[in-house]
Amino acid sequence: MKYDASFFQSFPDRMGTNSVKWDACRQEHGADALPMWVADMDVTADDAVTQALVKRAQHPAYGYTVVSDADKAALIGYWERRHGVTFGPEDIMLLPCVVTGLKACVRVFTRPGDGVIIQSPVYGPFRMSVELNRRTVMDAPLIRDGNGRYTMDLDAVEACCKAGAKLMLLCNPHNPVGRAWTEAELRALLDVLNRYHVPLVSDEIHADFVFAPRRHVSVLALQRERVVMLCAPSKTFNVAGLQNASAVSGDAALLKALGEETEASGVVSGNIFGLEAARAAYTEGDAWLDALMEHLDNNRRVLAEQVAGRLPRAILTPLEATYLAWLDLRAYGFDQDELMRRTEAAGVIFTGGTFFGEQGSGFLRVNLGCPTAHVVEAAARLEKALQG
Repeated sequence: MKYDASFFQSFPDRMGTNSVKWDACRQEHGADALPMWVADMDVTADDAVTQALVKRAQHPAYGYTVVSDADKAALIGYWERRHGVTFGPEDIMLLPCVVTGLKACVRVFTRPGDGVIIQSPVYGPFRMSVELNRRTVMDAPLIRDGNGRYTMDLDAVEACCKAGAKLMLLCNPHNPVGRAWTEAELRALLDVLNRYHVPLVSDEIHADFVFAPRRHVSVLALQRERVVMLCAPSKTFNVAGLQNASAVSGDAALLKALGEETEASGVVSGNIFGLEAARAAYTEGDAWLDALMEHLDNNRRVLAEQVAGRLPRAILTPLEATYLAWLDLRAYGFDQDELMRRTEAAGVIFTGGTFFGEQGSGFLRVNLGCPTAHVVEAAARLEKALQG
């Protein structure tokens, strides 16, 4: 098929598919609720992915499956082609999802009570991965300027290292503040961590959603030892339900330890359909993804226009990467609970800012992975919610 941005202006009805985003949302919030929350796009999948799944499903045996050389080659080729990052098959370990990787890395590289650095506001499972494993969260909050743009506080990171931190979890690109970290920023961060021999785990699940002229910079392009990169086709190609992700590292000892932990924990990877979808996406999905990026780029422009016109007191963080916008509504004077109550009453559902840490109080995260009409309707409902 040939794809362009208009392809993404419609999508299949997802009700009745056990969709978290749609079925669960409307069961809880009402039949007219517009879901703009969980990071799951309302897009029609690449036909190559669908056809690969159909072809495999037509073979009526679904037994134990090996991860083939072709599976790893597809990932290797994709990262070299799209991001200029090279690694070998020996550097790859499969996982069910990136959050599994975060939790496994916390368990492998630290002990109960050890400190793990995060940078709030950040995707909730970062903090959860630390706390659920009885480690200590050491927060080095991001610095926010008057325009809503965030930067790293390297002094805070170093203070955590001096206090004994044993690991850092990085969101690269950053969810929810939409930063595409630059090479200079990442090198400066690695310089600090290396001085204290603190390993870095970099969640790069949103690597493919960096808007030009910026580009994604992977930690693997800068350093091979003491770093683990986590990636997946799940966000890029909207196949999260197929449970397929990877940990990639040039540090053989770290990767070996990670493999031993997942084996001991009974974590099994290599879902038949997940492998089929990933292989098709990584080898045949470029045209679909390029068209999707045009669509998402348009949606971020439309959201900015809508916010400027309808929500004059709001501050929309500049969106350099991801399809998740970060909206500061504190000027309207509502606490987080009241903000969520009002938006629910107006029939539009966002992810509340405190899911990303206390620094997110008064913020909403807005999912732009949808038809443009949904962006406009969500802004109209949000305007109503703040006026009601």
